Amino acid sequence: MSTAALRISAFTEPERPKDLQIRYINLAGAYVDVTGGGEHVQDNRWTCRGCKDSSDSRETDWLRRVREAAGTHASTCRAIPLT
Repeated sequence: MSTAALRISAFTEPERPKDLQIRYINLAGAYVDVTGGGEHVQDNRWTCRGCKDSSDSRETDWLRRVREAAGTHASTCRAIPLT
């Protein structure tokens, strides 16, 4: 079993928000959630449960843009979940 798999499985998945669209896992096992109304809605945003960073421009947060930004964040963030 790889070290990455051990780290990821060490954390319990948090409750899924009702408007969860996509969930990524960062390098340390924290979840990066994309929430909002869906593909053609501007209220989508991402939030990292590790470092607590999030998207900040709701007016331009179409799902395709948020998905890319959340995936990029998850692929570089090393913060662990504190709860």
